[in-house]
Amino acid sequence: MKEKKESFMSYVFMFAVAVVLALIIRRFVFTSNIVSGVSMEPSFQSKDRLIALVFPLYFSDPNYSDVVIIESPIEENKEYIKRVIAKPMDSVLIEEGSVYVNGNKLDEPYIEQGIETQIYENSSWTLDENQYFVMGDNRNPGKSSDSRLFGPVERESIKGIVKLRFWPLSKLGVIGG
Repeated sequence: MKEKKESFMSYVFMFAVAVVLALIIRRFVFTSNIVSGVSMEPSFQSKDRLIALVFPLYFSDPNYSDVVIIESPIEENKEYIKRVIAKPMDSVLIEEGSVYVNGNKLDEPYIEQGIETQIYENSSWTLDENQYFVMGDNRNPGKSSDSRLFGPVERESIKGIVKLRFWPLSKLGVIGG
């Protein structure tokens, strides 16, 4: 009887260790996310599954064009997948359907050809030292809730940098550089 109890306790211990390790990995190493909606089309489709790395954010900041996971500034307990357009202290201007950062027109090969970037209320922003300007790749009117709608996001709102699409298998691959 004693052996069965010890065996059971060892299984409970191994299970507890596995749960703790999974929580640590999810919080500090990487997280998986499912694309929901059309805001990142054509780059990502709804139901694509992505891996976002968390640990690089402890050592460096996101770069231009990185696809990131952010806490939604308008919906509690929701995350958005967006692209970094501008970094701290940059100025952003959307004019005649094009995006300019620090006066330079962005080359945006990730948006659908021929689509112009729409504005909501504002057409220009100047970022503070801890802010990022993020947008979805789908620039059709009303298709992406992003910094054009809710303004720049704080650095602390960025939860991961997308590095891998693992579903669907036909689109398996590394994202970005």
